[in-house]
Amino acid sequence: MVESQSLQLVQATARVNDQVAKLLAMKLQEKGYSGITPSLLGFLGALECGVNYGSEIARNLGVSRQMVAKTAKELCHAGYLQQEDDIGRQKRILFTAKGEQLMSQARALLSELDSYLAEGLGKNKLNKLLNNLAKVNQALEAHH
Repeated sequence: MVESQSLQLVQATARVNDQVAKLLAMKLQEKGYSGITPSLLGFLGALECGVNYGSEIARNLGVSRQMVAKTAKELCHAGYLQQEDDIGRQKRILFTAKGEQLMSQARALLSELDSYLAEGLGKNKLNKLLNNLAKVNQALEAHH
């Protein structure tokens, strides 16, 4: 029986995602950003530069508000985020200066990774791969 190409695509993209997240977390830890894990990077990457609210984050990540509150609290203790009271029981979630530095460093490391991949694969092949993945995504969205 031939294995599903859709399954192979899911598995391959998941492995790439995991590798990039692990590499980025490791490089950031080497630069002194303690406690940063791939899952925390995924959480931070889902945040807007300005004000964020737990309910929006939960909806965007597909997790519970309790999970968002727990993760935000952890990142506040580490000094990457801060929470401020807002209307009612809502809390605004914002990056601290340390959190903004972390995200800036993450973007710089991703830029270095872009160069490494473009050199290894060839810039045209990398662009084609990205374009093809975008087309796959569009096809899947149209399939709904």
